[in-house]
Amino acid sequence: MSGPSMFGMPRRLRRGATLTLVFSAVLASGAAAGSLTEPAAQTRKGGRIEAAPVGDAREGPAGAPAPKDGTAAARTPAPPSSRAIDTGRIAREIEQGTVGPQAVQRLVSRSGDRWSSFYTAQEYAGLKQALDGTYVGTGLSVRRIDDGRIQVARVQPGSPAAAAGLRSGDILATIGRTRCTGLAVTQVVAGLRGPGVPGSPVTLGVERGTKSWTVGLHRATLPTESVTVTRHRGAPTVIAVDAFTKGVADQVRAAAAGSPHGVLLDLRGNSGGLVAEAVATASVFLDGGLVATYDVHGRQQALYARPGGNTEVPLVVLVDGGTMSAAEMLSGALQDRGRALIMGSRTFGKGSVQMPSTLADGSVAELTVGHYRLPDGRSLDGVGLTPDVLVPAGHDPVADSREVFAGLGAPS
Repeated sequence: MSGPSMFGMPRRLRRGATLTLVFSAVLASGAAAGSLTEPAAQTRKGGRIEAAPVGDAREGPAGAPAPKDGTAAARTPAPPSSRAIDTGRIAREIEQGTVGPQAVQRLVSRSGDRWSSFYTAQEYAGLKQALDGTYVGTGLSVRRIDDGRIQVARVQPGSPAAAAGLRSGDILATIGRTRCTGLAVTQVVAGLRGPGVPGSPVTLGVERGTKSWTVGLHRATLPTESVTVTRHRGAPTVIAVDAFTKGVADQVRAAAAGSPHGVLLDLRGNSGGLVAEAVATASVFLDGGLVATYDVHGRQQALYARPGGNTEVPLVVLVDGGTMSAAEMLSGALQDRGRALIMGSRTFGKGSVQMPSTLADGSVAELTVGHYRLPDGRSLDGVGLTPDVLVPAGHDPVADSREVFAGLGAPS
């Protein structure tokens, strides 16, 4: 049995919806009206793409099991139930091999726990690949426009789609023999991703103005793009983190190092990722100390930042209702430690911890085993994090942050 996980949301998935895999070969749940990419479901908000959730089961630094965060991608919240399952007992039975995949899947679906999830071996392998920073696809991000057509929102540089000359604004008419108009973006993403096998072929029907044509592509393993850095002369560096995939903390550290005017860490729509990466990101701005505690069947564990972080650079963190799980943990820790000022709106409030248990056929049950708490002892589960500065609806929090940085004494 692997280390614990703190899963993200299987609902609408903040950035649109997912029905097909979160970054990799898994279906993501939700309905969608926003935009979606193959690696993650997405919706446009505040002028940037916000990322969807992911899940994993990996060991943390030095081989010590550490909680992993992500989403029950491809998972629909379990229906309410008056009888909660004994997750500890189920985990023991899985470990002993006395219960099979079908029985576990039924228990999870009837548990009433929206965060417990069941994955086939292929789905779980896809999630792990996604958190390692890659996904298999064509490199297209898509969105549904008003007339039900599917439009290309972005083409990832260096991808098969880019090599074929596809552009942002193109209309995706067909995937194979399936017409895209009227489909949910999640279904389109499922078609684009296909079996999740590098080299697998897919034929796309494309329209651009009055021109229409078909193009044959072969899916490839592509890097996820979880961190976006925006710099403007004389202004704070904006570091937008869509999900905590492998290597995110190093990217944040590099971006923060060249930010004399402060850092605006944008976690809006960030619904999770690897908790180890979230803790490492906290270490960028803290000189050691507690980040969070969590329990596994009542047994307490603690997560600490590494010493030596940059405690001088002015830091503001943006959050919203799509900020959850590991992203809430990071925001709350920086708030409790007095290291950052939190701006935006109340976060989602997902503070439970899941433990992955692997069955004989390679399938995995993610079962809720406890909750995490912030350094001051708060639990955010079902409550969320309240920002220090609430940004009214309709306001641009990035623009509003300039006054806050001025108040923090950031050099201009």
